[in-house]
Amino acid sequence: AAQICIGTIGGALVIAFTAFVIIIRKEKRKTKEFYEKNGGLTLEKAKVIKLFKKEELKPVLKISNLIGKGGFGEVYKGVVDDILVAVKKPISGNVLENKQFANEVIIQSQVIHKNIVRLIGCCLEVDTPMLVYEFISKGSLHEILHRVDNKEPLNLDVRLSIVAESAHGLAYMHSQAHTKILHGDVKPANILLDDSFVPKISDFGISRLIAIDKEHTANVIGDMTYMDPVYLQTGLLTEKSDVYSFGVVILEVISRKKATHSDNNSLVTSFLECHKEKKKATELFDKEIATTGNLELLDTLAGIAVGCLNLDVDQRPSMTDVVARLLTLNRSQIVPVGLI
Repeated sequence: AAQICIGTIGGALVIAFTAFVIIIRKEKRKTKEFYEKNGGLTLEKAKVIKLFKKEELKPVLKISNLIGKGGFGEVYKGVVDDILVAVKKPISGNVLENKQFANEVIIQSQVIHKNIVRLIGCCLEVDTPMLVYEFISKGSLHEILHRVDNKEPLNLDVRLSIVAESAHGLAYMHSQAHTKILHGDVKPANILLDDSFVPKISDFGISRLIAIDKEHTANVIGDMTYMDPVYLQTGLLTEKSDVYSFGVVILEVISRKKATHSDNNSLVTSFLECHKEKKKATELFDKEIATTGNLELLDTLAGIAVGCLNLDVDQRPSMTDVVARLLTLNRSQIVPVGLI
């Protein structure tokens, strides 16, 4: 009986071990398939970015490290290679087609600008690739502007610097990067701030990397509150679509009101009505900054925003033009580093 028992246990152990080996081999095969499907071999040759193994990111992907969740997927904060990072784990199938992914990563790796969140690496060993970005400490401009508790004071010089440097980041994406990059979802939630209030354009999950001659996209993606009406009608995304959205951002910064606020009132409608009737927009400005000495500058900022919101796309300024105008308004003796 004892021998039968030992034999049974031994047989069970052999079966368990065999099953374990099969599972491990299957897992390795699947990991290899994902890696190759997601463009791993192309990115290996390009040598432009760190390719993380999924085991390296596993400690970061804990529920206690979850700091954000949205249409793109989940965002986790953690330390990898002694660097504080934000790991974006997309919803399955919510990334560009796999054949485009490697090209997207190569282009993003070449985007190095003070006012754009830096892509550090990615993990290709999963069905939908994970992206690893530098972690930006202060959170989003949306959170800073609209936080109810512990509202942070923001003087006009700080706000002007945030707007000007954000514009500089977008202008770089549109005209100075290796490939023209259209964001497609410019809004305060996608502008992150570091401890010194230096803004960085983020959310390349929705951002589009578009060749100069291919500006048409069939699917309209992004936050409708900030979306260019012309883009909504035509599905044609151009740099002027981002300009419109940036105009809405300026209005939020100078009013400290959400783009769609109480009773569904629209900031865009309110400011455009003032402009149409040639009235001052004083009542719409945030009281914290609407002092007598600031009103002329605020009116000028509102005017720049209204120009960005022009329904005639050809009449809108480029982001480079917006940067130039904002720089003339910078009252500080020291121009922010990101604008030099």
